[in-house]
Amino acid sequence: MRRPLHRRPVVLALAAATALLTGACGSGSGSSSASGGHPTITYWASDQGSSISDDVRVLTPELTRFTKQTGINVKLEVICWNDLLNRILAAASSGQGPDVVNIGNTWSASLQATGAFQPMSSDVMKQIGDSGRFLPGALAATGAPGKEPVGVPLYSMAYALYYNKAMFQAAGIANPPTTWDEFVTDGKKLTHGNQWGVSVEGASTSENAHHAFTFSQQHGGSFFDASGKPTFDTPQNVAAIKQYVDFMAADKIANPSDAEYSNGTEAVQDFATGKAAMLLWQTADASLANYGMKPSQYGVVPVPFPASLPPGGKRADSIVAGINLSVFADTKNKDAALKFVKYMTSRQTQIELNKAYGSLPSVTDAYSDPAFQTPTAQVFQKVLDNSAAPMPAVPQESQFETAIGGVLKNLFADAASGKAVTDQTVAAQLNQAQQQLQAGG
Repeated sequence: MRRPLHRRPVVLALAAATALLTGACGSGSGSSSASGGHPTITYWASDQGSSISDDVRVLTPELTRFTKQTGINVKLEVICWNDLLNRILAAASSGQGPDVVNIGNTWSASLQATGAFQPMSSDVMKQIGDSGRFLPGALAATGAPGKEPVGVPLYSMAYALYYNKAMFQAAGIANPPTTWDEFVTDGKKLTHGNQWGVSVEGASTSENAHHAFTFSQQHGGSFFDASGKPTFDTPQNVAAIKQYVDFMAADKIANPSDAEYSNGTEAVQDFATGKAAMLLWQTADASLANYGMKPSQYGVVPVPFPASLPPGGKRADSIVAGINLSVFADTKNKDAALKFVKYMTSRQTQIELNKAYGSLPSVTDAYSDPAFQTPTAQVFQKVLDNSAAPMPAVPQESQFETAIGGVLKNLFADAASGKAVTDQTVAAQLNQAQQQLQAGG
């Protein structure tokens, strides 16, 4: 799933595709029929670029081409990540949603439980292309195991470690870290003056939840047991979350002001502008380019592991990140919606969209394009193939992200203000979050 971005509302007419783009927090609208017998479908897109104008630039030619091919018009609304889940849940409960929507793949099981989405049965999959076209790992993150998916993968992503080559050279560091001990040691060498070892988005619930999950996997932890019962405050989870928050609290390699970062751009911008030497992030190349950073200035390697895995620890260094495309079950334009899904997951569209956003295609036949043969792309492909783990496929997954992300937000705020972050304070926060989740909060 992509990071949340705050944006001001922007409305632009896309005449060629007869599409309407509404900025982050604009009002939604349902589907309708256009004159001439061709339907108009409504599409809620998540903001993938560095700005609304960037999304307009990327999506406009694709919608234009789809309309020319099919005669189907698209009414487009781009919604910020901070609002998207609530908008989707409101649409699911009211029945007043779009025809097609982007969803963070980590929300799949939660949204599946609402019953508001078209199951992607074998018959439906035949209409949009054989399921064998999709990357197995990406396709697995489209719903709970054993149930029909409620979407198909659109953009695939993973986490990796970005590092500034010139800063590493100036600090006398020959190679990027492969273990967390090396990461902290390097981070301290790289922290001086107005420069920090690493930049984090300490107030972003989604970023926090993703890192909490990965660190927990490495520590041998789990946030839910086999029956789906939450197990937040285990020693493994406490150790995992403390390790991440300690980048600011104890190791002092993250700027205390990072505790206020929440919009999905600030940590990337700090890295791109030389205020931080490292960044733990999903595919960020397109965003870095928008800030003027050239690929030759940074390297990309897998996220570090512990020097020795704790008992039960897993070699997981990323979540299976990405965006799925789903169809609301009550759409009055099902055939048109499915044609749109087929088009958006076609080889050429996948190549063009993922090139523009710096993400990876979710269909295998797109990987023959040279853009996905670069060293950076191959790092992310290797992570997705070998060491990325799916977030918990439980109905409460979206609530879990909000709860755990909030725990880390509170702890980063404590660290920034100089309060001690101890095993006890972490455990207390996790216990409170677990109780709230169990109470339905």
